[in-house]
Amino acid sequence: MMPTGNTRLVEQMTQWRRHLHRIPECGFDVLQTSAFIAEKLQSFGIEVIPNIGQSGLVGILCNGEGNASIGLRADMDALPIHEQNRFEHCSQHKGKMHACGHDGHSAMLLGAACHLAKTKNFNGTVYFIFQPDEERGKGAQAMIDDGLFERFKIDAVYGLHNLPGLAEGHFSVRPGSIMASESSFEIKLKGSGGHAAMPHMTSDPLVAGAQIVLALQTIVSRNLSAIDETAVVSVTELLSNGSVNVIPSEVTLKGDCRCFTEITLEKIETNMKRIVAGICQANVLEYDFEFINTFYPTINSAAETQHAINAAKAVLGHEKVNSNCVPFTISEDFSSMLRVQAGCYALLGNGTESTGGCALHNPLYEFNDTILEKGAAYWIRLVCDQLPL
Repeated sequence: MMPTGNTRLVEQMTQWRRHLHRIPECGFDVLQTSAFIAEKLQSFGIEVIPNIGQSGLVGILCNGEGNASIGLRADMDALPIHEQNRFEHCSQHKGKMHACGHDGHSAMLLGAACHLAKTKNFNGTVYFIFQPDEERGKGAQAMIDDGLFERFKIDAVYGLHNLPGLAEGHFSVRPGSIMASESSFEIKLKGSGGHAAMPHMTSDPLVAGAQIVLALQTIVSRNLSAIDETAVVSVTELLSNGSVNVIPSEVTLKGDCRCFTEITLEKIETNMKRIVAGICQANVLEYDFEFINTFYPTINSAAETQHAINAAKAVLGHEKVNSNCVPFTISEDFSSMLRVQAGCYALLGNGTESTGGCALHNPLYEFNDTILEKGAAYWIRLVCDQLPL
């Protein structure tokens, strides 16, 4: 699978991946992880620029006189989950684990960097982007705000994520929206409350809250197109300070929204504000409304998606590449990079059984080491195709 059949490099990637699995770190606090990655990149002869977006780093590898460039991104952070696996390389950090495979993503990109640094069979510049805090949706924007695309001339940026449930080594991608946005909302309703036996003497936020729960469902069914504006609006919590015989004075509604375009996202927020304002006015209530967008829709540009498809077919085989997969309602921080720069985000099958089949964000999840070679080979082919000698 590796262009040179380099079994030693495959073994090294496995060692690197398992080392990173032992030392999971969350959020921006990925100091051990980034230090390990920086040391490896430097040992390959790659220049490293640290502390971008707090703890992110960029490796720079130039060859030839070409002006073209490409950015390859891997995430580094883990999750606040206590691992239940019992293998030798399980987490040594209590309450933290690599339950999403970011250890594997980093190892695959390190493998590609090692190979490209040795062979230098490309003409231009490769930027190896290692990002913190993907899980909370803050790391990509932090690197962007710190000048990622101003300090480095990156013509296009690419991301890759493992996917349990997709056959090992299979590749899924699509032009346009491949993953949904994720937004949360919090609505605080403020009334006078009072005795449950005398509701006429109160302004009841609980009844209004119930009306809002039902009315929010009309955003998807009555305000968005059923054909091209797929979305989900879910109220997930209803909290009050009431009791058995006490009509509450405050009620809080919380929930989650998903959609595939920023236009749809704006419509959801606008209609949510309208519904809350109208129902509160009708029920003589005050309110606070907060709409928090954590992840934007992940939208692949057409040309870069085709480049990704071509590279994947070359290394994995045509029959293993789905070039127009169904969009996923999960979300990805890489979306922030795609809002700034053309690029493509794709998914690589982690397997359907045993190790590779366990769902992401599960305490028994494990990255399938057999796809390390496939992911690295994809990165290498993508670079060589886009920066030919």
